[in-house]
Amino acid sequence: MSINKVILVGNVGKDPEVHYVEEGLAVARFPLATSERGYRTRDGRQIPDRTEWHNIVVWRRLAEVVEKYVRKGTQLYIEGKIRTNSFEDKDGIKRYRTEIVVDVLQLLGSRDSNPAAQSSGTTGSAQTGSTSQPSQQQSPGTTASEKTTQNETSKTDDTSPDDDLPF
Repeated sequence: MSINKVILVGNVGKDPEVHYVEEGLAVARFPLATSERGYRTRDGRQIPDRTEWHNIVVWRRLAEVVEKYVRKGTQLYIEGKIRTNSFEDKDGIKRYRTEIVVDVLQLLGSRDSNPAAQSSGTTGSAQTGSTSQPSQQQSPGTTASEKTTQNETSKTDDTSPDDDLPF
């Protein structure tokens, strides 16, 4: 048995490049930065923060979501697979490119902190269409409809007939 699975939480390094291939199939590519905090060793040496850059590739419907909602600075939760491709450069030298092919993508943070929402002129409470962005408190595995159901459930469970407080 073998497993090829990657989970990343990081910030988009530049606006995604989206193009369409055969019969309108969307593909988006962008870099994602993940960072590890620096630390101080026992002997007092300071180890700096370390940022790792990942080449992200998103296909089909998720690529269309990326095109609409993801911009430089957007924080994302990503699950995918590592793929390494080889190619020859213009000088005939064999090169390799390692990419993360996305299976699951979730926008993190609030609408106010999402550069795509800010550039389109929407406010924090406005929603367009059936696609919604998760709030910062939503866990990566929870969908918007599950969150709504959880909120409705918690509202009915938290109030009793004798309790007329607004909170």
